[in-house]
Amino acid sequence: LAQRISSINSISALCEATGADVDEVANAIGRDSRIGPKFLKASVGFGGSCFQKDILNLVYLCEHFALPEVALYWEGVVKMNDWQKHRFTAKIVKALYNSVADKKIAVLGFAFKKDTNDTRESAAISVCRDLIAEQAKVAVYDPKVPADEIRRDVLGSGVENPLLSVAADAYEAAKGAHALAIATEWDEFKQLDYARIYESMCKPAFVFDGRNILDLARLKGIGFRVSGIGK
Repeated sequence: LAQRISSINSISALCEATGADVDEVANAIGRDSRIGPKFLKASVGFGGSCFQKDILNLVYLCEHFALPEVALYWEGVVKMNDWQKHRFTAKIVKALYNSVADKKIAVLGFAFKKDTNDTRESAAISVCRDLIAEQAKVAVYDPKVPADEIRRDVLGSGVENPLLSVAADAYEAAKGAHALAIATEWDEFKQLDYARIYESMCKPAFVFDGRNILDLARLKGIGFRVSGIGK
């Protein structure tokens, strides 16, 4: 399953480079009954407690049994996932004129997937850390993850950093922001009043949809500059 996600995420980068749409590519691939459509959804990257841990256990076993080529093959699944997370942040930095220093970025979603408060190996952790490393002001909102857990996951236990804040809702996170970054596919993010959000943001206002859950054409009509994964 992890391999399938990394495979379609690798194709998402090719789609962006060539002007293709990864959802169309995934749909075509998935129509082949030998492959099927499941786990071909491009995103900012997979998280959770199982995928990375189990793949790395497989890598360890292969190395133990002197199979370095096999180990490298499976290690590539994890490396691709990590690269996809960093690539998402790099897209944000590049779009914002190659600097996010002192710019507010609203990260919507922190759990590794919707309908859970589990943050283990969440892609949002990497995104927040990368943005803070670039001196961005990061405002995070997640419907279920407690603020203390968000701070601990990003900064470490007992560490404070004024560049990181946790908002009570998406509108607070977006107020005065230069960009929104969707990191978790929460259903509520599809229902937000984006016209209201646009009015509250700095201009030009950007949306980076790391889960491909938003209607980018509608957001573009409101005035946003938009970017999806593999779009």
